[in-house]
Amino acid sequence: MARKSSPGWSGSGGLLKWLGLALLVVLADQLSKVLIVGFYQLGESTLVSSFFNLVRVHNSGAAFSFLAGASGWQRWFFSAVGVLAAVLIVWLLKSHPGQKLFAFALACILGGAIGNVIDRLLYGYVVDFLQFHWRWLAPVFPGGYFPAFNLADSAITIGAACLILDELLRVRRAH
Repeated sequence: MARKSSPGWSGSGGLLKWLGLALLVVLADQLSKVLIVGFYQLGESTLVSSFFNLVRVHNSGAAFSFLAGASGWQRWFFSAVGVLAAVLIVWLLKSHPGQKLFAFALACILGGAIGNVIDRLLYGYVVDFLQFHWRWLAPVFPGGYFPAFNLADSAITIGAACLILDELLRVRRAH
């Protein structure tokens, strides 16, 4: 079903707002990674609470270190996927800037994707540093440690959740 843009949000003005949000995500992500790289050695961590650490980890793969052990081709593959996703997302944002939740979701995903592509191009891996751990995770993750992630990953996850919510709301309105 086609999406319609609401008045006042169409045109480049609406697009620029969403691209601005994506840029804020990229800047926050890259600033946080510069701080981690500047203050932590690889593998070094700080216990912040009983369930949260700051840790410097390098992920040469994708989510949950998928393909991290590959021979290096994955750097370029995941960079290309990120760039292609960014192009598609910008096109979708340009086509639907008035769909506020939809565009918010896409802007978050765009900012996160670009943030991680920057890491891959600069370092050959993604810098992760947020690490949560709970005993109840132990059956799934060694020691109960959820894989470390970063702000870009968080933005992508928030964006994905918002895309699901947007679709659920759209289907509900259609009925």
